[in-house]
Amino acid sequence: MRSKQTMWRLWAKAIGEKAHKKDQVADQVALIRTIIFLSYLVTNLFIVAGVIRHWNDEPVQIYIESADAKERVI
Repeated sequence: MRSKQTMWRLWAKAIGEKAHKKDQVADQVALIRTIIFLSYLVTNLFIVAGVIRHWNDEPVQIYIESADAKERVI
């Protein structure tokens, strides 16, 4: 397994280019980018969970026209 420092460097490179020449400043920027990414992820998870929760909440009504009645609900 890779060390934490190596994994952090890979993650920092994955979220964007190095923001500064100094590693300490670049790490701070990467941490801020990670927080922003996590907030987007949590927000999207709540949106998806809300959509799934309210999927087909209301019963569907089908209207059929016939010769003897104008509308009939099934």
